[in-house]
Amino acid sequence: MKGEPVSGPAPSAQPEGELRRELARLDPALRERLDRAGFDAARLLDLAGTLVLDPKESADARRDLRNRFQGDVRAPEPGDLSAAPARGSDEARRLAELGESAMKRGELAFAVLAGGMATRMGGVVKALVEAIPGHTFLELRLAENRAASERAGRPIPLWLMTSEATHEATERALEVYGAPAHARTFRQGIGLRLTERGALFRDAKGAPSTYAPGHGDLVDALRRSGLLRAFREAGGKYVWIANLDNLGATVDPALLGLFMESGADMMVEVCDKRPGDPGGIPVYAAGHLQILEELRLPKTFDATSVGVFNTNTFLVRADALETVDVAWHWFEVEKQVDGRRAIQFERLLQELTGALHAVYVRVPRAGASSRFLPVKDRDELARRREEIELVARDRRMIPP
Repeated sequence: MKGEPVSGPAPSAQPEGELRRELARLDPALRERLDRAGFDAARLLDLAGTLVLDPKESADARRDLRNRFQGDVRAPEPGDLSAAPARGSDEARRLAELGESAMKRGELAFAVLAGGMATRMGGVVKALVEAIPGHTFLELRLAENRAASERAGRPIPLWLMTSEATHEATERALEVYGAPAHARTFRQGIGLRLTERGALFRDAKGAPSTYAPGHGDLVDALRRSGLLRAFREAGGKYVWIANLDNLGATVDPALLGLFMESGADMMVEVCDKRPGDPGGIPVYAAGHLQILEELRLPKTFDATSVGVFNTNTFLVRADALETVDVAWHWFEVEKQVDGRRAIQFERLLQELTGALHAVYVRVPRAGASSRFLPVKDRDELARRREEIELVARDRRMIPP
């Protein structure tokens, strides 16, 4: 979610009525796609109205003011972060028994964020990129699910959140791979980009430019799909959520047991920072501990004072996921599209921590027990392949 700085005065805003008329004249086929994806025209009108606060203010200053948290922020206390149970320890075994029992009762589902295009890999569908030679990210996710399901003695639902850009290719791949019936896709929302003046941004062919508005879509998209409701009606209680490319984030019965004993609505996996690591961090804001992205932190707050960061892996109670009311913060992001500047608004899944009671667990990020192996570009993939293969063999994604 990177924006490029802009200098100079902000352009004059387009009157709201003009954008409203543009939306009313949308092609019926596009309108149908938007409606099916839960598009909210009133929200876009509201967001467009925030693009210009002061004619003399620069766009980057406006964006900075909009995106940053307005209030006091402080670092977590030492006791706010627990440690994942040590592998092979008595405590890990005790918690694993608790988690495995829940899995055997059909209480766990696994949701994978697979909506974005791998723009830094050349604009391909990342699910179909080979994570290690001969095995794509999607194949390894399916294999991990198969191993976890065998351990549970029953299928563990695997839900893949796709976008318009990734849905068809992912569906075809699931068919080719012979994916089980409990591996299902559901589509995230669709957004419309704007110009800096608040008009619809149009592509080179003159059509409104669409995009996927961020992984915060998961909550509404799961509700629209009916998957979450059916899961709960069948006795489901917990949903694990992870990025497609982080193959370290797999089903761990001990962590599930730890979450069950916590009594919280949500568990956030964090890991120790290394130099240059970006990402959200746990801080006290608005009265409780939650994840804030660095672009949301007040400029006076030193992000390096917090030694861990969010891995974007969560365990959430299914009932909380279906009923929580989140006051989503829509981040203003500048993108280069067809060589021109466009504005889009995105939301991030970690904002659930602002609405739910969350606990935080520090997980390992090295060796066979690593739970954080993100891959954002081909160079990073090349560097991580040996470690990914180690983890994949350890967790029965590929034969030992």
